[in-house]
Amino acid sequence: MITVLRQYVLPLLIVLTFFVALVAVSARAFLPDDMSAPAPIEPAAVVLWR
Repeated sequence: MITVLRQYVLPLLIVLTFFVALVAVSARAFLPDDMSAPAPIEPAAVVLWR
């Protein structure tokens, strides 16, 4: 049972994880131009508690 996991299941999970990550990263190429850029960073609002 352990050999089946080590020889078939775990390598398959690793390859599937790689392809999911590859698709997620490559999908940025098909987004509209305004969505493919990183999100703008706004200054954090400071909340003072008294």
